[in-house]
Amino acid sequence: MLEDTPRARARVLIVEDNPVTQLALSLAVRSEPTLQLMAAFDTIRSASVWLKTEPVDLLLTDLELPDGSGIDVIHACLANHPECDIMVVTTSSDEANVLACIEAGAAGYILKSAGKFDIVHSILDLLSGGSPMSPVIARMVLDRIRDTRTAGVVLPTAPANGAIAALTKREAVLLKLIAQGHAYGDVAKDLSISVSTVQAHIKNIYSKLSVHSRGEAVFEAQRQGLLTFGGQKKK
Repeated sequence: MLEDTPRARARVLIVEDNPVTQLALSLAVRSEPTLQLMAAFDTIRSASVWLKTEPVDLLLTDLELPDGSGIDVIHACLANHPECDIMVVTTSSDEANVLACIEAGAAGYILKSAGKFDIVHSILDLLSGGSPMSPVIARMVLDRIRDTRTAGVVLPTAPANGAIAALTKREAVLLKLIAQGHAYGDVAKDLSISVSTVQAHIKNIYSKLSVHSRGEAVFEAQRQGLLTFGGQKKK
């Protein structure tokens, strides 16, 4: 009987300038056997240099850093590691910051001020295909989408032969499930396919939408009108 091949630990990078918070995040990551803390930095510059040569599967970054915005760290990360999962852990609940992070590629957004939260649970949720967000942030994003449509604002749409026409029915269904926060395993079960097939579909969606992460895919799909919420159906 063949033994199961040990699953490689997810490699984590932390960018946080507050020593207490950095230590708390580091201890949380080290407490989980499936995670491996690769490094922890307190500036964009040091993290960007490290990202050019070292591997990483998941980035945890603050938004307000001494030498700039955490969005710059997100850009640097995805430029070197397009498949990396990204979660912002910050005090900022500003709508512009939230949307900018999602557009840049973040798939998770947790507020430090939201009280005690389970960082390990959020990380594992993110790695399994979810999009962990503090409740107030999730509500903000959905309200923003609803308000935009209610106000009659015309969002930019893809050209006739662009991403909307390119997505298959299965890809559209899968993308909506991912946008709702379902993990890859749950999506695979719901659609009666394997997790590897889900991942293959995700890669195709990334290519068709010209994005590099789940957060970007969801944001771009919403921008193009591919995703609807609140029971609305796309005509």
